[in-house]
Amino acid sequence: MNMAEKIVLTDSGIEIRKLYTKADTVSKGEEEIPGTFPYTRGVHAGMYRDKPWTMRQYAGFSTAEESNARYHFLLKNGVTGLSVAFDLPTQIGYDSDDKMARGEVGKVGVAIDSIEDMERLFKGIHLEEVSTSMTINASGFILLAFYIALAKRQGADIKKISGTIQNDILKEYAARGTYIYPPKPSMRLITDIFEYCSKEVPKWNTISISGYHIREAGSTAVQELAFTLANGKAYLQAAMEKGLDINVFAKRLSFFFNAHNHLFEEVAKFRAARRMWANITSELGATHPDAQKLRFHTQTGGSTLTAQQPMNNIVRVAVQTLAATLGGTQSLHTNGYDEALSLPTEQAASLALRTQQIIAEESGICDTVDPFAGSYFIESLTDEMEKEASALIAKIDVMGGAVSAIEEGFLQEQIASASYQYQMAIERNEKIIVGVNKYISQEITSTPLLKLDETVEMQQIERLAAFKQKRDQVQVQQKLSVIKEKSATSDNLMPYVIDAVEAHCTLGEIAHALREVWGEYKA
Repeated sequence: MNMAEKIVLTDSGIEIRKLYTKADTVSKGEEEIPGTFPYTRGVHAGMYRDKPWTMRQYAGFSTAEESNARYHFLLKNGVTGLSVAFDLPTQIGYDSDDKMARGEVGKVGVAIDSIEDMERLFKGIHLEEVSTSMTINASGFILLAFYIALAKRQGADIKKISGTIQNDILKEYAARGTYIYPPKPSMRLITDIFEYCSKEVPKWNTISISGYHIREAGSTAVQELAFTLANGKAYLQAAMEKGLDINVFAKRLSFFFNAHNHLFEEVAKFRAARRMWANITSELGATHPDAQKLRFHTQTGGSTLTAQQPMNNIVRVAVQTLAATLGGTQSLHTNGYDEALSLPTEQAASLALRTQQIIAEESGICDTVDPFAGSYFIESLTDEMEKEASALIAKIDVMGGAVSAIEEGFLQEQIASASYQYQMAIERNEKIIVGVNKYISQEITSTPLLKLDETVEMQQIERLAAFKQKRDQVQVQQKLSVIKEKSATSDNLMPYVIDAVEAHCTLGEIAHALREVWGEYKA
């Protein structure tokens, strides 16, 4: 009696055959030239052979001064781009002295209330000389205004400063929850940023359309791919409806993806993403190659890190680093092995950076472009990822696009279902997590953890009070009134928000001014 053939699936449920041959490939991805449409093999002809990916480390905690010290430590150790984490009150538009901020100031990121906090955060760092990524969404327009205002204070040419704000509000409604305003005014803010930066800050990436948080919420790789590109498509359409030229603003769009442990599925996801985005932009009228290219940042999977046997996370991060780089990422953040337990210590952050540096300098990854091209398995899996993700996007299009699909709860339900199925597979031991449900050790290991100063909140409140005391209160109220007035028009809000932060309006005051006009979104 013959035993039934073992069925092996990726985390997205795509069946992996025992053997792949040329007959299993449909597309001609392996025959494409890197740097040419549809960019399956990479957005640049030479990729890492010409220039390695940007090595970022995500950091931000406690006070601006402590975060600044960490940035200088990382820059000294070879980081080539900064990535800023903000605390929860900053993310949702509350000053540190707001009752809604109690207990959260400086906990999961740095507290930024004012232009002076931003100045402290980047003390000794010239903004013209560094690329800065800021993980900020609902209040992203205010943090960008702080950054621009600080660049002007430094005497920088704002046309030369570079970086990214995440600014992806749709995934907040779908997966993460740090939203402020309803979808329509939120989309207006995003298109205002597109328009303003295309003219005034042309090297700035005005949005990082994030699949990372969709994956962290429990989606599959296919869902991450589909929902991220569907959101990207919605941003394109919103900007075009405002009259913006896709061949101009689409050049400054970037993406943010997660890298998990299934090496081959992740590589295929990144290759499929480039091909799909090139076709999406082309269908919407983009003809300039730079407007068709999907450029993306990757972060290793936070949700894959385990509190059990935390040193195992070093290996997981290394595998995920390989997935991101073999998939052709433009920049990468590697998580610290201790991040299932706390914010990373300097030792953990340094080791995470060294992981990137070892792979860049010692593995041979930078020697040739798209080394997996022509692999029957990878080419077939790339085609399958594209097919499955395209089917999901087609469903979303029928609903009226990503905004409508989110309002109907489709994305949220899909992610929740996938998250539940994944957890049940772990519970049933169908999905093995080493150290969690297999190879379990009873030995208790002690991992040094980063301890935060519990007095940070009071320090920040006192500092904010002193800041408010010395400013021109009449001018502050005038600037806030202008923002409210202009929010009811079609005028671009960014110049008025920049004026406001230069007049020492705080983040919370600006956010509240617009709350008064637009209200808050309730899920």
